[in-house]
Amino acid sequence: MISLKNKIFILTLFTVFMNFLTAESLPHGYKNIKLGMSLDETKENLVKDPDFGYHGDHDVSLIPNSSKTLIETDAEHGLGSNFLQRCWFQFSYDELYIITINVNPEKMDYYSIFTKLVEKYGEPDTFSPQAATWKDDDVTMSLEKPLTLKYIDNKIFEQTQNYSNIQKSPTEITREMFLDGL
Repeated sequence: MISLKNKIFILTLFTVFMNFLTAESLPHGYKNIKLGMSLDETKENLVKDPDFGYHGDHDVSLIPNSSKTLIETDAEHGLGSNFLQRCWFQFSYDELYIITINVNPEKMDYYSIFTKLVEKYGEPDTFSPQAATWKDDDVTMSLEKPLTLKYIDNKIFEQTQNYSNIQKSPTEITREMFLDGL
């Protein structure tokens, strides 16, 4: 006869196994905005979805002396559901690699989003008081407090991190020294 302790262990193992089988793969973005899209594709999709509050090219910023572009939208003034607030879409060499979405805390709460993400994607890979993070080979998705969702393309992010480790040129160093002196 199986002891109660062994039954609980078997049931726990079965539950973990079922969660693993039923967990979906991580999303590569939110709604029709997907990591890896070009700047133009992203703008086209933002125009089609009023929930993001995209107002056109004046929401797009080119970061000087770099291959990076940023779209910042004010979703609070969109025509959609008002579940979103500000959103940021970061590009490196014309590829979307980070999506940051601030969710309206008056319409949604951290626990509801966390519970739904666990239901769909399983337990987070890391969990702290500040954030829960799910990760696979392609994507890192995090839910950060107070109420921010982030989707990161791991490969492009790693490339940008490696690039940033390159030593600065003398011109860049003197430029920083000038700015620091202001």
